[in-house]
This record gives sequence, structure tokens and C-alpha cells, in this order.
Amino acid sequence: MKKLKIDLTNCHGIHRLESEILFKDAKAAAIYAPNGLMKTSFARTFGDLSRGIESSDHLFPERPTSRSITDQNGTDIQADQVVVIVSYDEEMGPTEETSTLLVDKVLRDEYETLQRGINEAKAELIAALKVQSATKKDIAREISLTFTRDDQSFFRSLLRIEEELQDEEAPYANLPYDTLFDDKVLALLATKDFAETLADYVARFNELLDASTYFNRENFSYYNAETIAKSLGSNGFFDAQHAVVLHDGADGATISSQAELANLISAEKDRITDDAALRKTFAAIEAKLTKNLEVRRFWDYVSENQAILPELVNVDGFKDRVWKSYLKANEGLYQEAVTRFRGAEARKKEIQAAAAEQRGQWEDVIEIFNRRFFVPFTLTAKNRTNVVLGLDSVAKLGFEFEDGVDRVEVERDDLLEVLSTGEKKALYILNVLFEVERRKNQPGETIFIVDDIADSFDYKNKYAIIQYLKDIADVDNFRLVVLTHNFDFYRTLESRFVPYNQCLMAQKSEDGVALVKAAGIKNPFIKDFKPNFFTDPAKRVAAIPFIRNLLEYTRGEDDLDYIKLTSLLHWKADTASIAQSDLDAIFNQLFGTSEHWIDPSAAVIDMVMEQADACVADSSSLNLSNKITLSIAIRVGAERYMVEQINDAAFLRTVRSSQTPQLLARFKKEFPYASDAIATIDRVVLMTPEHIHVNSFMYEPILDMSDEHLAELLKEVKALGA
Repeated sequence: MKKLKIDLTNCHGIHRLESEILFKDAKAAAIYAPNGLMKTSFARTFGDLSRGIESSDHLFPERPTSRSITDQNGTDIQADQVVVIVSYDEEMGPTEETSTLLVDKVLRDEYETLQRGINEAKAELIAALKVQSATKKDIAREISLTFTRDDQSFFRSLLRIEEELQDEEAPYANLPYDTLFDDKVLALLATKDFAETLADYVARFNELLDASTYFNRENFSYYNAETIAKSLGSNGFFDAQHAVVLHDGADGATISSQAELANLISAEKDRITDDAALRKTFAAIEAKLTKNLEVRRFWDYVSENQAILPELVNVDGFKDRVWKSYLKANEGLYQEAVTRFRGAEARKKEIQAAAAEQRGQWEDVIEIFNRRFFVPFTLTAKNRTNVVLGLDSVAKLGFEFEDGVDRVEVERDDLLEVLSTGEKKALYILNVLFEVERRKNQPGETIFIVDDIADSFDYKNKYAIIQYLKDIADVDNFRLVVLTHNFDFYRTLESRFVPYNQCLMAQKSEDGVALVKAAGIKNPFIKDFKPNFFTDPAKRVAAIPFIRNLLEYTRGEDDLDYIKLTSLLHWKADTASIAQSDLDAIFNQLFGTSEHWIDPSAAVIDMVMEQADACVADSSSLNLSNKITLSIAIRVGAERYMVEQINDAAFLRTVRSSQTPQLLARFKKEFPYASDAIATIDRVVLMTPEHIHVNSFMYEPILDMSDEHLAELLKEVKALGA
């Protein structure tokens, strides 16, 4: 992209802006805009574009809005091409997208393939177990809790019972799990009264089993017997003319059919369950099992299957045997899941170790941040291995706060409580950098709109920001537009990486805002004011404080030429009498020239006031010479008014420094009721000194103030003497 074409109407307070931003000689541009002119509105408009929403004027929503942002070919810029970086956003942090900077694709793909195989085997087993148990509960959780007492240990649970399952039968494979292990049923079974009643029942039941001809409670309860009878029948045992001999204490009973075996088992069951003492205790249990629907459903099942009642004395043990029965009934799927898990675990550990050793772009950004920024904390990537392997979706930052030799790990929210504004913004910049790094890996071009990102930083960290911005501008598929109201920062951008011809300044136009080519960024005195000293009155006036500063540095404050120029920046006894020829002489002697002003006898102060009036009429808001001229005229006019009102020449001769404040103090004392005049002169004292004494080569405060404020203040000063 070589050009960004912008045409806005009524977008967030920008009435009209039609301009082009060039990326001809570099991939970065800078826009200087005084506060309140257009920066935030410009950034919000691009923010709308990045979110795919229309722009509007929120204060005047009825105004028609249009927004056209295209490249040099007239192709619309798309939402995913734009990233707006605001001055500060405390809520911004790592995201799933920026966490991909930690990802090694080869390792992650292999890890995910292994995990996918494990998950598929697990899903197949769980699906079969769901059918087998007829449960609506979370099977993985139930198995984990049953065998390890931890709800997140499914495969560890399967491995724990592997040897036990080899010798296990499946007597309980067809039990309805939710009926037997409903939460309300388990709560009832855990009560003391029910447990005591159940114990009486089991004691009598075991006595009857011990006295039974065919059953015993240790090896062959009638529940086991029923299961074996069904198994023999379904597997064709009797159809093959085999028979079963049951030990009965004598010769043994020979059973040659499934029906005969079933009848014998049924008769023996009836003999046990018809026992009077057993039926009495069974009735006592029944009384406790009719409280609610879930418990009644359990009772209905137990009534038909009394053989499981003894198992309920130890519910956890019973649940253990039930799940083993379900798993035994699906042994093939169980073995497949265990085999896949065991086979993948060794390789997964190797991959995890490799992931822990690797670095990602995320960590590169953290290292650069720790090295470049001066902040009282050090950053680390806490869960990098899990992010690399896809186990965590968002990377987590670790913070170690430093206080002298002491170090302590803190959470992000606690850290924000103790950081300064600049330090908080530094942390915010880190998250911006993650997003920038992520964009490097994406196809196509990205336009970064950066709004006053260096505001509130000290100089050390401000230069770190500038270096980051330069890094962005060095990426082939990036385009960077930096907005700032800080002229020093703007000037530094130009000196580091933004070409002069791609530096713009925002100023008011007749119908809105215009972006004009920068002027006066580099050495305005040497490159503009000095060469035009004898031809341009505005530049001649603006050069006065610069020349005065040079005299101060080279000759000192006692130099007569320095004192004479001071009289042009204050109202003194000789101010009105200083002629253009005097100014010529000072200039020619300082620089070794021999030129002259067109009207050498004219009073310099008259030219100052004339040029100030011309500045008021000039709509340009970023003309440095205008601001200097306005500031000189304002202060001289205010001092002249106070001198005339005080009317004490002797007092004026005693003032050696800080003349405006000293005159104001005397004026307030003598004219305490002149509140309007005092208010105006207070603003003069506040606004003009730095503009005139600028250090004359560190002049950004002048540009950071709008012409309008100075022009309005000049009008108020002129009105004082009216």
C-alpha cells in the first residue's frame, strides 16, 4: 500500500476531512494535532472500521455521515486490515489469538493427533457404557470418583483396575445405574436408621444363604446363579447336550436344560425370600423406601431383585463392582482406550519436554519489554507449555515486583494497584506488542492507527515506545500512522524513522480539518527564521527570542544587545524607541552579515503589534512564527497597560527579572477591584513565558497550544486599554 485516501464527513466530531497519507518513502506516517482538534475522532473512526460498524456524530446524530477509507487504487480498506491502538486500555490483556505466538505447529499437531486418538477411544467407550448403564450422569466423572476419588482422573482410574478386571466377571452388567445410585437414594442409604435396618436384613439373609442347598454368600449367591444360567443358555451350553451337576450334600443334582436350572434357582430363591424373619425385616426396609419418586423407583427394583440388598451395606464397594461389570461387558473398547492412552503418554511427555524448552514470539516480546522498559517489575510466561500444546487457550503473564533487593510474585490486579500511570501504560504496551507480533504471521497488509501512545511516559520509556514503533514500521506488510499532540515526540518520530515528507500537521479548515505538510520540525530558526530575517516581518519577529538566547549563551545577561532584545520582549522605558536598524546591527554583528531592513527607522515594537494582528486573521493553527509573535505582543501589551496604570517609573527601574509577575503583584495591590483585568493578566502570566523564553530551541509548548487561545487572549489584552 503506497497511499491511504481518507474522506470523512461528520465522523465523531470531524465535520470534514479529505486527505491522503503517503507511504512512499517509508511504511510510517506521523500526524501532529493539537489537543481537541481531531486525534481521538480520527482514531474512533478507524476503530469503527476495524469493528465493521458505521461511524456517526454522537453529539449531532441527525447530521449525515459518510466514511471512505481506501488505498491508492480506490479499493476499500477492510475491517480486518485495521488495528487501532488507543492511548491506554487497562482491560486489554493476552487473548487466544495472541497466545498463538507461543505455538510450535509441528509439536502441537503431533500432540493434538495423539490426544485426538485418546479422545476418540474414550468417546467410544463412554458411549457404550452409557448404553450399558442407562445413566444420564457424567460417566467419566463417575468412573473417576469411583476408582480414584478424583473427578478428573478417567484414564488413571482405568489403569488402576486393569489387573483386577482380568479376573472379574460381569454379574452386575445389566443393573440400571441411575436407579440404584440416584443422589436421593444414596442420601437415604447413608442414614443411620436405614443402615441399621438393612444390617438386620443382611444378617438373616446370610444365615439363609449359609443354610441353602445350592447357594452360599461367598462364592455363589443366587444373583450369580441367575447370571450363569442365562450365560450358559445364551451360549448354547445345553443345546450341545452338556449338563450341570449341582452339589446338594448328597449325590448331586444333574441339570440338563436352561429351564430346569432356572426353575431350580427360582425355587431356592423363593424358599429364602419366603422366610418369615426375612420378610419382616424386608417390610421394615420397605417403609423407608417410599418417600419420593426416585426412592420408590429404587424400591420397585429392589423388590424384584432382593439379592442386591446385601451389597448396599457397602455402597462404595458395590458401585466399584458395578462399574467393573459395565467395563467387563465392554472389555474390547476398554482395552482399546487403555492401549491408546498408554501408547500416547510416553510420546506426549517427550513433546511436553520439548515444548518447555522452546521459545515463542510471545517470550521474545517479553524479553524485549524487560530489556527496554524501566518499570519496577519483571515479566514471565507462566503456562507456555500448556499453550503450546493446546491445553490452555490463553497465555498467562507472571509478574515479579522488585523493591530494592526484595522480589515478590504478584497478580496482575494487585500490580496495577501500585503502579504509576506511566508504568501501567507500559504494561498495556506489552499487550499491544503481542497483537502486533500476531499480525506478523497473517497474510495481507495491516494498518496500525496509534493514538498518543507515548503520553504520560518519562523520557526513558518514551524512547522505548519510539523503538517499538520503528520495529512496526520495518515490517513489510505493516503500515503505521502515529497521531500525537506532543511536538517533541512528533519531532523525534521524524528524526528516527518517519520521513519529513510523510509528516503531517492537522489544522482547522473552513469546513473541518485539513492535514498539511509539516513545517518547522527541524531547526526553524536556522532553516526558516534566519534566512528570511530581512524579507519576512513575521519571521523577523519570531527570530527575536532565538537571537536573544544565542546572546545569553555566548555573551551573558549583561551584554547590551541582550538587554536591548529583552526590551522587545517586555515593556520597558526604551521599548518603543528600538528601531529596525538596531535589530539589524545586532543580527549582522552576531552572524557576520551586512544586510538591512527595508525601513530601518521604523519602531520594531510597531511591527510586532502589526504582525500579531495579522496572526489573528491567519486561520493556520500550526504556524510557529505566529505563536511566537502572538505571545510577544500579548505580554508586551499587558505589561504596557500595567505600567501605564501604575505610573511609577522609579518602581519600573527596580524590576530586574520576572517583570510580568512583579507588575501584576503591584497592580493587584493598587487595583484590587479590577477583577476582569487581573483575570486576563493572570492568563498572560500563565500562557506566555514559556512561549517567548521557549529556551527558544525547545519550542514544543508553543505548538501544543492552539492559535485560537492566543488570538483570543490578545483581543482581551487590547481591550484593557480601550
